[in-house]
Amino acid sequence: MSRTLQFFFDLLSPYAYLAHARLPALAERHGLTLDYQPVDLARLKVLAGNTGPGNRDIAIKHRYLRQDLRRWAEFYGVPFCPPAGYGSARINAGALYARDRDMCRPYVEWAWGGIWGEGRAMDDDALLREAAARFGWPEREFTGFVASPEAAQRLAAGTRAAHDAGVFGVPTMRFDNELWWGNDRLEFLERHLEVRAPTGKTPPAAPAGT
Repeated sequence: MSRTLQFFFDLLSPYAYLAHARLPALAERHGLTLDYQPVDLARLKVLAGNTGPGNRDIAIKHRYLRQDLRRWAEFYGVPFCPPAGYGSARINAGALYARDRDMCRPYVEWAWGGIWGEGRAMDDDALLREAAARFGWPEREFTGFVASPEAAQRLAAGTRAAHDAGVFGVPTMRFDNELWWGNDRLEFLERHLEVRAPTGKTPPAAPAGT
């Protein structure tokens, strides 16, 4: 039985930020290792055939989503402040660097806290330099990696692998070859985990009348 829960995310996504506010505790409750899988959301959508305008390009939808996000943030008890700038390629690549060092969780918690908690620009060079200082990484090595062809190729390969696994958006959680998309699906994921027997098989239904 697999004890790994895959988490596909792009630091661009506020709904992935919200999901992660509760996902580590959920994984811990069920004895699962959370496997962080950064992807390029824009590319993931194209691979899935979703070539329509983004949410920020649809004014009436964008206004509603801002309200929806604030409601979720209040419900989860986390701050919410839209970022001053977009473009998540390098900050996502930083998650790969952190993953290589078994530091993905603290990195994404810190990055999301700055981006969606404090409203900092996700494409700001200063944010990357701060990441290196915070986690004790050589600044030139870290900032060089996140802008490198190697990082871009790895992120592209991870995005393609996510698509091949059926992922079309973020946040997506994957367990038992099943997918749950969206922070509003965490309860369904937990229900699935709760009914699983230790053998990894779903227990049979109880006879009627018992």
